[in-house]
Amino acid sequence: MLIQLGYAKLRSVSSKKPTPRVPWTTRAHPRVSLKFLADHLGFSPATVSLVLNRSSHADSIPQETKELVLAAARKLNYRPNFLARSLRTRRSFTVGVVVPEISEGYTATVLGGIEDYLLEEGYFYFVTSHRHRPDLIDEYPKMFLDRNVDGVIAIDTPWHHELPVPVATISGHNHAAGVTNIVLDHDRASELALQHLLHLGHRKLAFIKGQEFSSDTEVRWKANMEAAVRLGIEVRSKLTVQLEGDSPSPQIGYKAAKKLIHSKEPFTAIFAFNDISALGAVRALRHSNLHIPEDVSVVGFDDIQGAAHSSPELTTVKQPLRKMGRIAAEVVLRGVGARPAKWGAKEIVVEPELIVRQSTGKANHHCPVVRALP
Repeated sequence: MLIQLGYAKLRSVSSKKPTPRVPWTTRAHPRVSLKFLADHLGFSPATVSLVLNRSSHADSIPQETKELVLAAARKLNYRPNFLARSLRTRRSFTVGVVVPEISEGYTATVLGGIEDYLLEEGYFYFVTSHRHRPDLIDEYPKMFLDRNVDGVIAIDTPWHHELPVPVATISGHNHAAGVTNIVLDHDRASELALQHLLHLGHRKLAFIKGQEFSSDTEVRWKANMEAAVRLGIEVRSKLTVQLEGDSPSPQIGYKAAKKLIHSKEPFTAIFAFNDISALGAVRALRHSNLHIPEDVSVVGFDDIQGAAHSSPELTTVKQPLRKMGRIAAEVVLRGVGARPAKWGAKEIVVEPELIVRQSTGKANHHCPVVRALP
């Protein structure tokens, strides 16, 4: 019976009139090649490839041409064959990015700069966070290599690896072979902040130091101490507290500022390790019935997006974080395919900028911090 049914089915189909050929543009999921797309548009495959891959070399191509290529690719459902592209170029067009954690503020802003450049160049990227675990810091670069990444970028991560691909670190402060580190001029950053407070009449300063695991902590603290000596500012141990815990929340800054307040050591300004801890310090001061900046001035570090929208708006030392991310991506892609000896500079220094807002004002020498305590 099964055979008969099958035969009947076959005869039924064969007796029908030939089905008209469906135009390829209306078929489900047509496979369109780069060459077909180029022929359809009347452009060279090279021109189409540069536009679709968002190559920097496409800058010379007229905008009208770019729009035609992109519109046709969408209409014809063109999908690039990345496997063939990888085999042809011996590249994966992928970069691995290592971060301590994925959170708003510092990391997110740096990642934005990395993403800007990689998107322009037609690259993908993997992001993984190690949460300051030494085993993960050691393991992730190997896992990236297993996935054939073309390069690696590490953000605020200790780096002692020697990899067969170009590597850029941001605030790494290590000198590993074949690694380019993008760092801030911390000496200049400290001088900008402390000069600003000195100019406003502040002499009794409190400092919130970064966590032990942060790559920037010791470098920035050393810069603060040296700038204080040059400017004649006394740094008191009772007015120095260190952030504790790995939370990206302002809560750790809140706890640090509470310690300063309850030390009963008078101060008129706080220079915080970063903007997140500075925002926590502002909250702690307010909970102690202190006003910013009338009673205590607060200076942050980084100039994250929320700094300009806090209340009061936060005075801060700006790191060009997005620019640093973009530079790191440029360094890595420039090194792809080149010999290790050609992987570029070992250190690139970027300049800070002081952004003065509402959280700093003239010093109140009556030391209201002491009076505010119960």
